[in-house]
Order: sequence, then structure tokens, then C-alpha cells
Amino acid sequence: MNRIPSKDEILQWISDNPTLTAKRDIAKAFGIKGAQRIDLKRVLKELEAEGHLQKRHKTYRDPEKLPPVSVLQIIGPDGDGDLFAKPLEWHGEGVEPRILFVPRASDPALGAGDRILGRLTEVKEDDHQYTARLIRKIGSNPLKVLGIFRKQSEGGRILPIDKGADKQWLVAAGADHGAKDGELVEAEQAGPKGRLGLPKARIIARLGDPTQPRAVSLIAIHQHGIPDQFPDQVIAEADAKKPAGLKGRTDLRELPLITIDPWDARDHDDACFVQADDDPQNADGFILWVAIADVAHYVTPGSELDREAKKRGNSSYFPDRVVPMLPDRLSGDLCSLHEGVPRACLAVRMKIDASGNKISHEFVRGLMKSPASLNYEEVQAAMDGAPNDKVAPLLDDVIRPLYACYEALRKARSVRQPLELDLPERKITLNDEGEVTSVDFRDRLDAHRLIEEFMVLANVAAAETLIAKKSPLLFRVHEEPNPQKLEALRETAQSAGMVLAKGQVLKTAHLNHLLSQAADTDHDTLINMATLRSMTQAYYSPENFGHFGLALRNYAHFTSPIRRYSDLIVHRALVSSHGFGKDGLDPHEIERLQDTAQHISDTERRSMMAERDTTDRYLAAFMSDRVGLELKGRISGIANFGVFVRLDETGADGMLPMRNLGREFFHYDAETQTLMGSDSGIQIGIGQKVTVKLIEAAPVTGGLLLDLVDLDGKTLPKGPPHRSGKPPRRKQGSARKKATKTQRKVKRTRK
Repeated sequence: MNRIPSKDEILQWISDNPTLTAKRDIAKAFGIKGAQRIDLKRVLKELEAEGHLQKRHKTYRDPEKLPPVSVLQIIGPDGDGDLFAKPLEWHGEGVEPRILFVPRASDPALGAGDRILGRLTEVKEDDHQYTARLIRKIGSNPLKVLGIFRKQSEGGRILPIDKGADKQWLVAAGADHGAKDGELVEAEQAGPKGRLGLPKARIIARLGDPTQPRAVSLIAIHQHGIPDQFPDQVIAEADAKKPAGLKGRTDLRELPLITIDPWDARDHDDACFVQADDDPQNADGFILWVAIADVAHYVTPGSELDREAKKRGNSSYFPDRVVPMLPDRLSGDLCSLHEGVPRACLAVRMKIDASGNKISHEFVRGLMKSPASLNYEEVQAAMDGAPNDKVAPLLDDVIRPLYACYEALRKARSVRQPLELDLPERKITLNDEGEVTSVDFRDRLDAHRLIEEFMVLANVAAAETLIAKKSPLLFRVHEEPNPQKLEALRETAQSAGMVLAKGQVLKTAHLNHLLSQAADTDHDTLINMATLRSMTQAYYSPENFGHFGLALRNYAHFTSPIRRYSDLIVHRALVSSHGFGKDGLDPHEIERLQDTAQHISDTERRSMMAERDTTDRYLAAFMSDRVGLELKGRISGIANFGVFVRLDETGADGMLPMRNLGREFFHYDAETQTLMGSDSGIQIGIGQKVTVKLIEAAPVTGGLLLDLVDLDGKTLPKGPPHRSGKPPRRKQGSARKKATKTQRKVKRTRK
């Protein structure tokens, strides 16, 4: 063939041959050689400019993609017996992609016509473009149970681990999935519920030894009473939802609103875009767009979805799983701002000046289509000079403006002085068997800080708007430290040779000054931990008491409605106050805002405890093969029964009981949070460096038991204890005098 193919012919070739889309492949297919390649290049450029193609590293392809979670219909097996599926919500203009369904051994049998919710992975194969794994079959929501399997001659029984669950489940022969006696298993109801006899179940997952890492998150979920099974009516309601259209919305599909999340994120709440402000009155200023998933469109007041979301209060996150607030159909699909698909959003357009101050803002209810879902690491790498193929085309027009705006916001942040605690976040990595392979500390990149700053600003805009419109809402409240905790922090600072200003209204700037004094010294960890302990716990309230930690007067959670019910309340308030629709706050909801605030504050704490317990158990399992080794750490807490030590390498907390400190008696001073040796006068306090030996690691409880090797490089006397029961007279008098002085200070502060 010696003529240049038409645009339709090129598009058809790319659609039929997704793995042969490089320019040379297209030229070879149509017999184009020599100078004709220039004409082909021109046609491809035109197709790219018209939006029909997207160039990625010398290849061309249809830019339309399926989201990672989609509703699919099984179309039956082919000649080789492979099951294929088709997407039921294909928005692309090109040929519908072909999907290979990859079943697991525990999946139910599927046939032609069955509808499923599937998790998709893009592949480069000749006969299909995606593979799909089953999340669940649409229209079925079998009850699930977690328990210990007891094998019998024919099948066996499951003893549930749920608190209060007294009914066992019967497992028929052939439905045990190969489970062994004593294993922790996950099972689902098999067949209809009967009125007589034990309910029947089939095992869908073997979790092994109940004491092993793979089981700990499930145990924590059930021990803390976190709901992890959606009722049938909730699933049915979610499955009936359809994608929102453009009617009644502002069309934002041309704005390159990108999402930036962790690499393993399954849902995308928020997207952002920045452009230079062309208003001469705002020289060197910016227009910052933050778009948030419009969950309020799908989860309406009084619905089954709403009742379940409120009951859960929030999503709970564990190293190996997520217990979502909303079903997968919403959290992973319709409410997630996936790239290349239209998604409903509630967006705020903010005008920022060159100094990072928000001049004005306005909210719109829109329809967006993100050009890219990116992760923090690849965005930061691009800014550091190593863009990958996905980020490179967006670098100049999309990524760099985000960072330019962030630099301006940093100026405003330095003036505002929010609390700047330096407490690294742990990252636990698991293998496919659920075993911990590494425990690291997450890198804090500018890409993380950028998104955080944008979200804080959007949350402020939401609170300010609703206050101005006199609309009820839920504030995120963080009150200032109480005087007793503050005085304890001053004493800790003084013992480390530092000063925390007093005699004036406490501001975060005063605490930041203390933290800066401690930075890069031996007392860095001590002061950061003591400052954190002095803080009150944040909560939700319909009354505004400000946010001390962020140094903000007006603050509400708006940016994560997929995983927090509080944000959904704020979205509904914005919908009502702007007249965006009929799915805003209703009067009954407004009457119960105080009860709602208390409930979701409680569910948040419940999730935090379950997540902490799970982390402790994973760390104990990880440390179990290090028993007998010497490890470095710092004292993180003092009690009358011993010392808590945070290990440097993993951040795990271990217990150093009083009997393992040395041979002498140690006097506990609650006022100064110290221990004092009765013979030597040695003082042990928070923040001191220690070397300890790990003598026990208990994955079941998450406990680590330690023995002291040295304190600040010095070995304490060992041997039979001297039980005088009293510290040295001089030291005791000094401690009492110091405590009395502190008490007088506290009393004066209270007047």
C-alpha cells in the first residue's frame, strides 16, 4: 500500500492491534516507506491534537480507559474455555476493550450473563486489554464469618471469634477449601438460611495459624467491633447507582485535574490543578482548583447507604486490608476520581496571591475527567529531574505550577506557624502470605506536603463559606493543651536545658520555637514526643472552637468524603447552602448533629485503636526472629512498673520492666516522669538513649519484653537487688523541693 491511510483506518488499526501502536508498526502495517513517513507523522499529530490518540513513549493509543473497579458482564467462555467479560459503563469513543476474567479457586461459578464488580488490571495482550478479578457477584452478598476451623470426619465446623457469637457453622465435605484443624478461616454462607440446625458455610480463605501475621488485622477488626460486612440492602442500593451526568453541573472536563496519592491507593478522593492568575490586580498569583468526589450525589440522607456509612463513621486502614465506609461500587468506582472517566465532583476555585494568602474562593458542583492518576514518588521524581513516561507530558503545564503555588503557600504557612512536629510515620510492607518483610519510615516529600497544604486550604474554604451562609456543619476541633499538661512539658523542656515561654497566651509558634531548639540534638525525640503528649485529641463538633494544631480559626473536613462521614455532612451543607440540588442536609440531620459528631468521634478512636493493635502485632511478629539481639532505642515513657522503649530501627515500642533495670530500687516520680536509683542516684527519664536486649516477642498480644544493656552508654549495676525502698536523702529532698515548686506554679496558673 503506497497511500497514506485515513484517520479512521489508523484508529481502527490501533484498536485492533493494541500491542503494535508505535509509529514504525503503523507504517509497516500500511506499507509506508521513505518520505511518506513524514505525512504519516503529520496525521498522527493531528489525531493527537484532536484528542483521539495519546502519545506515550513513541506509541499511540486510545486515551479512554476503564477505571480500576468496574461493573462487568460475563460473556461466556471462548474455544479454549477462558471466560471473557465486557464493561457495562464504557465511556470511550473507540472500540470497547476486551476483558479476560481470571478466577480464583474460591470464586463462585460464573456463567454468561452474570454481572460482577471486578478489579481491573491493564495488560498488553493480542486478544484482550484488561484482566479482571472478582470483588463480588452483583446481586449476591453472602454473610461472612471469621473463625477457627475444627475438622471432622466429614467436613467440619467453624467456631466464630466474634464477641458474643455463640452459633457455630457447619462446613460440608468438599467445602473446606483444604483447611486444616485449628486454622483461622474466612467463610461465607452456603445456601439459604434454615430455621433448624446449624447454618452452612463454605470456606473461601485459609488464614493459617491464628497467631500468625496474616490473621492479626482480621482479629483486631472483630475485637474492636468494626463492621466489615455490608447488609444486603446496602449492597443492592450501591449496585443500582449510575454514573452522574452533566445536568445541573459545571463542565470541568477540560481542566487537567490530576490525582496524587500513594502508589497503592484504591480510591481517589481529591484532584487539583493550578494555573497562573491573569488578573493584573493579583500579580504573580495563582488560581488553585481542588475537586473532591461528590459522594453526596450517591449517598443521600436517610438511605440505606447513608445509615451504614454513618454507622461505620470512617474507613479503617490496616497494612493488609481496608475496611471501607462505602461499598466497592462507590468507594472504588463511581466516587473515585479515576483517570480518563467522567466523575461527579464538588470543586472549589481559590484565588491565591504571591504571598500564599487566599484572596477569595467559590464552590461549584461539577463533572470532571482526570487526565492522570499519579503517585507521590513519581511526581517528586519528575520535579527532581527524572520524569517517567506518564508524568513527562504533564511536567511543564500541570506539575510545575502545582509546586509554584505550593512555594507561595509555604510563605503563608511560615507566618501562620502551625505545629511542626517531627514524628516519622512507619510503613509496614507485607508479602503475599501476609508476613512482614520490612518496617521503614516513610519519606516526607514535597509532593506530600503540597497535597496536604492544598487540602487544608480547601477545608478552610468550606468552613468559611458555611459560616458566612449561616449553615449548620461539623467542625474539626483541636483545643489547646490544658495547663497541667503544658506545665509538664515545661518541666521536661527545662530538664533538657530548654525554655518554653510562659506568662502569655500559648501559640503554636511558642511550641515550634521549643521544637527548633531541640532539632538535631540528643533531646530531639524527647521534646517531640513530650509535645505530642501535651496535645488534646481532635474531635468533631457542630460548635467551632478552632484548630490549635493548624493555627486556624475556622476548619472543617471537606476533602475525604469517601472515607469520612464528617466530610459527607460538610458536602451536604455546601449543596444546601448553594442550592446545588435536593440531596443536601435535611432538618432531621441538623437536629442530630451533636449526636452525629459524638458518634463519628468515637468511631474514629475505635479505628485508631484497632489500627494501633494491628501494627503492634505485626511488629512483634517481625521482631520474633530477633529475640536475643541487642537493639538501640530511646525511652519513650515512664511508669511505676517500668520503662517503655521505642526502638530506633522499627519504631516498635517495648517494655523494660523494673526488675530488668538493675539491682537497686528505683523510685518513681510521677511529677517529673523520672525514675531515680536508691543507691546510685541515677535518674532515668524520657528521651534517654538505651541499648536493650530483646528477650520476648509475642505476636498474639503485640508485646515486646526487653532487658537493659546500657543507659546513655553506661552499664547499670546488676546482681541481687538492694531493697532499701528509698532514694538517697539528698536526691529525695531535691526532688520533693522541685515537685513543690512545680505545684505552686500550677496553682498560680489556674487562678
